[in-house]
Amino acid sequence: MDYNNQTNQYYQPAEAFQEQEPIGIYTAKTFGWMFLGLLITFVVAMANYKTYAFYYLLAQAPYAIYILAIAEVAVVLVLSARIHKLSIGAARALFLTYAVLNGFVFSTYFVIYNLSTLVIVFAATSLFFGIMAVAGYVTKADLSSLRGFLTGSLLFLLGFWVIGLFINLGRLELIMCTFGIFIFLAYTAYDTQKIRAFHQIYAQDPAMAKKASIISALQLYLDFINLFIYLLRIVGKKK
Repeated sequence: MDYNNQTNQYYQPAEAFQEQEPIGIYTAKTFGWMFLGLLITFVVAMANYKTYAFYYLLAQAPYAIYILAIAEVAVVLVLSARIHKLSIGAARALFLTYAVLNGFVFSTYFVIYNLSTLVIVFAATSLFFGIMAVAGYVTKADLSSLRGFLTGSLLFLLGFWVIGLFINLGRLELIMCTFGIFIFLAYTAYDTQKIRAFHQIYAQDPAMAKKASIISALQLYLDFINLFIYLLRIVGKKK
């Protein structure tokens, strides 16, 4: 696989050899961290929705939403760029911190959309995500060739939504949401296959393998969240 260039930045020599976990256990633990992140996000979102704590904060300090956005970006950048220097505990703490921060953002969806809609979209997201994750895990095709296309598509989507902050894009939003669903379905398969690649690359460095597992959990978490958001924008029924 062609993941070596992407992951070389995370490499550090192993101080002592330890027996490596089987790929099945390593993958299960990675998805376990992802699911834990989703659970924390849901609990924080629901708590804020029930107590209105986040909305009270916004009423008192409207700029708090910008601070939150900056904090989320900062956590992802630090976790991605400094993973080779962070301890395993610090990497896990940053991932869970991101899940908590995102929970504040997600509390707004409980205000905008009907609960039944959120449940249906969550179930659909889980189904589609699961199918693509299994496909990415069992396929013999090398999905690393998709990296350039996926990165370019992600930047295109980001640019589109930035423009949408200033002008009304109308029906183009529906088209771009559909495109976004396709991209994050592909990302799900791609990022799932990377788990196997990380397991192989860090076979002699169990500590780095555990930190790479957190990176994979974060990437899969983001795939799920974005897939959920795009599906919600298309089929979600607002209050």
